[in-house]
Amino acid sequence: MYAEIIINSDAQEIDRPFTYKVPYELIENIDVGFRVKVPFGQRSNPVEGFVYSILEDECANFNYKVKDILRLCDDEAILTQDDIKMIKFLRKKYLCKFIDAVRLMIPVGIMKGSKNKKKKVISINKEINVDELKKENYINLYRFIVSNNGVYTKTEITNNEQFSIYSLNKLIEKDILKVEEQVVFRYNTRKYESDNNKLLNEEQEHCLNTILKEQTLKFLIKGVTGSGKTEVYMRLVEDVLNRGKSAIVLVPEISLTPQMIERFKGRFGEDVALFHSRLSDGERFDEWYRVKMGKAKLVIGARSALFLPVLDLGLIIIDEEHENTYKSEHNPKYHTREVSEFLCELKNCKLILGSATPSIESYYKSLQGEYKLIEMHKRINGNKMPEMHIVDMREELKNKNLSLFSKKLFGEIEIALKNKKQVILFLNRRGYSTFISCRSCGYVFKCPECDVSMTYHKNGYLICHYCGRAEKVSKVCPKCNSKYVKFFGAGTERVELEVKKYFPTAKVLRMDVDTTRHKNSHESIYNSFKNGEADILIGTQMVSKGLDFKNVTLVGVLAADMSLNLPDYRASERTYQIITQVAGRAGRGEDEGTVIVQSYTPNHYSLKYAKEEDYESLFKEEINIRRLMENPPFGKILLINGSSKFEEKLKNFMNTLADNLKKLLVEDFKLLGPVPCMITKIKENYRWQIIIKGNFDDEFSEKVKDTLYLLNKSVYNEIRISIDINPNNMM
Repeated sequence: MYAEIIINSDAQEIDRPFTYKVPYELIENIDVGFRVKVPFGQRSNPVEGFVYSILEDECANFNYKVKDILRLCDDEAILTQDDIKMIKFLRKKYLCKFIDAVRLMIPVGIMKGSKNKKKKVISINKEINVDELKKENYINLYRFIVSNNGVYTKTEITNNEQFSIYSLNKLIEKDILKVEEQVVFRYNTRKYESDNNKLLNEEQEHCLNTILKEQTLKFLIKGVTGSGKTEVYMRLVEDVLNRGKSAIVLVPEISLTPQMIERFKGRFGEDVALFHSRLSDGERFDEWYRVKMGKAKLVIGARSALFLPVLDLGLIIIDEEHENTYKSEHNPKYHTREVSEFLCELKNCKLILGSATPSIESYYKSLQGEYKLIEMHKRINGNKMPEMHIVDMREELKNKNLSLFSKKLFGEIEIALKNKKQVILFLNRRGYSTFISCRSCGYVFKCPECDVSMTYHKNGYLICHYCGRAEKVSKVCPKCNSKYVKFFGAGTERVELEVKKYFPTAKVLRMDVDTTRHKNSHESIYNSFKNGEADILIGTQMVSKGLDFKNVTLVGVLAADMSLNLPDYRASERTYQIITQVAGRAGRGEDEGTVIVQSYTPNHYSLKYAKEEDYESLFKEEINIRRLMENPPFGKILLINGSSKFEEKLKNFMNTLADNLKKLLVEDFKLLGPVPCMITKIKENYRWQIIIKGNFDDEFSEKVKDTLYLLNKSVYNEIRISIDINPNNMM
């Protein structure tokens, strides 16, 4: 017997299965998905690998010496046959290496030797007759263990002064009690307040019944913010669990999970696995193991939770399906929606996409009949959607208002605070000011390692948000020695300072990357605001979705143009989505909500349609532009990025690559570039890019990859290359 092994290495040269002979003593135990140790090349130490397939010896006809597998690393396979199918799919669709796909399937702790944390607990021996217990202290101890069977260790029991170690040992000696080893889970042990089924309204009932009764596998729920999509999700999960199957509920990022966890664990108890990037290696291993052993039938998490070894999967739900964070920026550069579609067909399970503002691609698919579209137009409490006002900030400037707040927003904040209501202020930029410039010569303080302006923070430091470099701010221009150095733009820190200046009695919280770096910090801010410990919450995208605060009546969007002016074909769509989502935080309780959107381009169609809650008109506008430009869903974009410390070598390489790629192009395909990236340097590496546009298939992408890596072999150590299909970011 022979086995094809994927070697655990990032080297491009060995990105293929290697054939090894299975020793006689391993033939009965080995299978696809096992982790093994094998000799490799000239290395003295064996390397780790994964069994990709098994070959019978009659199929083997080798003209080279085949080495033996040395040993198995685990008692059981850590990858399933379905995992192998997923690896093949990811490799073909996203042009990744085998090992990149393998690493998605297993927690990193396994490679580092993570094991289950265990403790020895005391439990009763049901086979022993306990009638002989006469002494009161034995009887009391036995009754305590019966009510806490397998919960406590010896030490924990004898810490209770009521019980002695002598009595405990005596009952163990008599075989009435026994010592058992139990796995201890390091995460997710908190109990939540019970969350009971809510009464469904007519739209929710229709949505639920349609999904349960239809034979279709893929659905898109387009429901306004506050329409009760989460309750529908929970009823669907309940149905799946009652049928003995499992479910995965995905949220865009960790910022959404506190409220989701609170509701789902309140409804379904402790057997809910949580999986996201903030977990330690040990915690990730624990959650992966719980799912693999079938101890958790419901998984809630960010996009990586999709690759957990869920048993008998019956349902996948992607909440806020339009979010950028569902597209991976690291290899494999997969899109969660596409992987879910593959998984839904592989497992024959239902896929539910939900959003108040679906992505253009998903809505287009629903109109083409690929998804079953279900719409929910009303909020569950019957409340009206918040009234939106768009303020022209050019007029504010003409009227000499130079503050961050328009007169309209300032007045509404005063009214909300007076009425003891809460306010959310949204700005999609962290820090104190966006950049510092010299008014005398125009010099902008940039990061010396990246071609971007540094952001000023009120601790007196300039910070690069790309490489993390920090340096003390200078009050003198390094170019002309002028003292006319000025701060431009505003970030969340500046907003916080301004709010405290104008509303000194208001209690203020800020939620951005800087304030949520530490574990559980996001949940802490969320709970403080929910419990009424603050009047105003200032934040970036973290506050724009998923949060449900009944006392928030006012939402202010301070700079709507920030996302509108990005060099991205999705800029208008994303502006509409983010304004609609953050507006949806207002008026979710008994009081009506108000939304103030401040903009220097108030007549832009995305703002106009957001105010009118008119998604269909936005879709028509956007889909026509996409059709003309042959952007997704009418074509694909393949982005090739090259980076190197040697600018001239990189430029020459990208030009040679472009010449080679032109030979692959057919008539309708376009090659753009090579040109420097918009951000031309990050971490001392120069950056160039090539874009290919067209309605190409996976085979064409594979040819591009082969051409690229064949050419890259000669300069592998000097130039790094990455490929992304339909990227989120082309900067």
